[in-house]
Amino acid sequence: MRLRHKPNAIPEMEKNPYVFLGGDKYKGKWKEIFANDNPIHLEIGAGMGDFIIQKALHNKDINYIALEMNTNAFVVASRKILDEEIQNVRGLIANAENLEDFFERGEIDKIYLNFSTPWPKTRHHKRRLSHKRFLDRYVNIVKNGSVLELKTDNEEFFDASLEYFQEYGMTIEKVDRNLSISESFVTEYENKFRMKNMPIYFVRASFK
Repeated sequence: MRLRHKPNAIPEMEKNPYVFLGGDKYKGKWKEIFANDNPIHLEIGAGMGDFIIQKALHNKDINYIALEMNTNAFVVASRKILDEEIQNVRGLIANAENLEDFFERGEIDKIYLNFSTPWPKTRHHKRRLSHKRFLDRYVNIVKNGSVLELKTDNEEFFDASLEYFQEYGMTIEKVDRNLSISESFVTEYENKFRMKNMPIYFVRASFK
């Protein structure tokens, strides 16, 4: 879905205390930002924030960082976070290519990849957020044994991601090729797939 350009998105989010545009100066300081020692979970490609906001509202003892580089999308989430004063969420407007500039080793406890771009063409596979090129980045910011959860509607991307994880030496903890709605925080985006009776693929894997 192509979002209409919002020229005021960046100025608006610059005034939002829950949103950070670029995160290199916050590396190693996220617990200070949240002002507690709760675990920190990171969603990469948070879009309009539906998933991360639901998670945060249901898990007040976990801190969440929503990373997104599309300002047109995330400004929608930023408004809700601000209006509802959701204390355990912070938005980070940045590119996942630079994760190691934003987080120290062991600073992140869990990673979510929800409906990431599948990049179907072979020459683009390295852009996939589940590819080894990104796993190399993740392993440098997570704690030992941290979990990565991936959810997608694209079976080919899902199967390829399983291979990436296994080849990387990760432990596959759960695979579900038709995730029940009762086991998922269903966003508007995901609901469109479910309305078409499309299966939702899910995997949970941990880093050794």
